Amino acid sequence: MRLTDLKLPLDHPENALRQAVLRQLGLREEELLQLRVFRRGYDARRKSDIHFIYTLDLETTRTSLPGRNPRLKPSPDTRYHFVARAPEGLPARPGQRPVVIGTGPCGLFAALSLAQMGFAPIVLERGKVVRERTQDTWGLWRRRELQPESNVQFGEGGAGTFSDGKLWSQVKDPHFHGRKVLEEMVQAGAPDEILFVSKPHVGTFRLVKVVESLRAQIIALGGEFNFQSKVTDLLFDDAGPDPARQGGGADARRTLRGVRLEDGREIRADHVVLAIGHSARDSFEMLARQGVYLEAKPFSVGFRIEHPQGLIDRARFGPFAGHKALGAADYKLVHHARNGRSVYSFCMCPGGTVVAATSEAGRVVTNGMSQYSRNERNANAGIVVGIDPRDYDLDADGKPLVPGGQEGSLLAGVRFQRALETRAYLLGGENYNAPAQKIGDFLARRPSRELGEVQPSYRPGVTMTDLGSALPGYAIEAIREAIPQFARQIKDFDLHDGLLTGVETRTSSPIRIRRHDERHPQAYQSLNTPGLYPAGEGAGYAGGIMSAAIDGLKVAEAIALNLCQAFKARQAS
Repeated sequence: MRLTDLKLPLDHPENALRQAVLRQLGLREEELLQLRVFRRGYDARRKSDIHFIYTLDLETTRTSLPGRNPRLKPSPDTRYHFVARAPEGLPARPGQRPVVIGTGPCGLFAALSLAQMGFAPIVLERGKVVRERTQDTWGLWRRRELQPESNVQFGEGGAGTFSDGKLWSQVKDPHFHGRKVLEEMVQAGAPDEILFVSKPHVGTFRLVKVVESLRAQIIALGGEFNFQSKVTDLLFDDAGPDPARQGGGADARRTLRGVRLEDGREIRADHVVLAIGHSARDSFEMLARQGVYLEAKPFSVGFRIEHPQGLIDRARFGPFAGHKALGAADYKLVHHARNGRSVYSFCMCPGGTVVAATSEAGRVVTNGMSQYSRNERNANAGIVVGIDPRDYDLDADGKPLVPGGQEGSLLAGVRFQRALETRAYLLGGENYNAPAQKIGDFLARRPSRELGEVQPSYRPGVTMTDLGSALPGYAIEAIREAIPQFARQIKDFDLHDGLLTGVETRTSSPIRIRRHDERHPQAYQSLNTPGLYPAGEGAGYAGGIMSAAIDGLKVAEAIALNLCQAFKARQAS
């Protein structure tokens, strides 16, 4: 049975949970056989009375319980059930081993699921293994040396490796794919608590170990990894129209037969998972050039904002600030500005750092990261403004960009991002410093000359300046309006010495690689490129580690079913 909404004080003793269940259900000690915490959250709406809220799964000797308890229901079956198993000999057939491009959360969990079902995937990653990639990333942060193929965006583990490691999502999950992801991560070395805390996170250092363990499991099950193996072309059957010449329309179809790598190697594959991440701009260009059906999609741009973590703790937890059971406080904020723009907090990192996240020379991009402990002095979050494709043909000054033809119009969002990131590089001093400004000065429309109480966590460093020109005017106007409004929810959010660091542009992919929905016979395949399975953040179908991993599992299921159906059809003929 599942019991929900059981409330206990933060400092309750270990046996209090069991005793509370016995009282709630009128059970004797010997009648409660098993008790497991399914979810533990906290209610901080009243700062004078913060308490835990539990959801529990339990077994009892009683066949029925007295009275009707609306919080007691049968426990759902949260076990993961594989949709198929590879027929004997199938992966050995030419083209029948699925190829997975990318080793972010989406690619890793697609590959893991395929391997567990016996389909022996071939995994291609343009970057390096996670530990070598970590060293290269520190090279930018410490020595201002950027490795274009090995950085925060590219390499084993994907962009999520250098993040807070948040493991929750708001996607609908009726088949408990998210539970499967969490259980696999625990087996790979993540802490057990991610299975039951309401907002689980892992942190960068622990994610490195998890990623390595997942890779080892995939290899042990017959999978194959190829690092520093960048895909530069898709290969098609000769028959059929050329989608590129038809403008990449949904009706211009060619069947995929494999991929070509940068070193000239070709890999035959009838099923390719495209899990390339939101920053694979050269891959987007290749897809547009080859006529794969793409469309521009909305995303958001803004700054990273930093406050002392203690300020956020006090605002959220009051007298319970610093309580060990609560940890570092987070927040989620949104404001609808008078100019019609929405401003919201994004990827909030309690007790974390602002990190250099560029993947291209001569550009500056920020992101946020936390370790599992979340014990750094500052809290940071993106404060970003929603934009849509109507905005993409303007540069950072609001001036029209030069049209780029059919391919250019599809990738206008990429051009927009690059214009902002180049501006940030110039404002920062052209040495990978990020431009920064104190919140008080930003609101007062005057440049910042020196730091105040809040010391920046961004490395390699910041250059104090005026951020008023770092984003288009409508975005600056909306953020200036939003920050004082956020201070009504988080006391001192408009702290004069708080810090804004620019720019945040990689909130999500600027394109969507359209695919069929799960009810279509070609479920999850590109609208005009059968055999290509766009997935995860880069394809525009996820936002964050958990939703990307879930999408990877769903795509793997679709591939497994397709392969098995085709095998049966061949056997029948």
